[in-house]
Amino acid sequence: MSEVEISFDLAELDVPRTSKLLRDSYWGAGRTDALHEVAFANSICAIALIDGEQVGFARAYGDKALFARISDVIVWPEHRGKGIGKALVAALLEHPDLRTVTAWALATSDAHGLYEQFGFELIEAGKEMRLNRSSM
Repeated sequence: MSEVEISFDLAELDVPRTSKLLRDSYWGAGRTDALHEVAFANSICAIALIDGEQVGFARAYGDKALFARISDVIVWPEHRGKGIGKALVAALLEHPDLRTVTAWALATSDAHGLYEQFGFELIEAGKEMRLNRSSM
């Protein structure tokens, strides 16, 4: 297998395929391509490439000073299990525009082991609050 390259250049992003994979995920159901385009434009996007072809995606957003949230970490099905998700998360955590961020957040139902490798821990119950406007 060729080496994975991580790019932050949105010109490298296959928006239609990325959006479709996210819409098909358990967390992205109900989203639209238009919503994804806005989210991507307002995030630092990490794009995993092998031989110039996109094979994964992740993004971070926040104030770029103190707080950032990692979202939409996804690897194309045929490339899973090769460390690409780990490379994407590492690239976001090391991004120069996020160097001063000390408070990182994310949500996952199935990839705790991936994030624990970077020091993420489950949040103590009762400390973090969330408003989910889609349920109102």
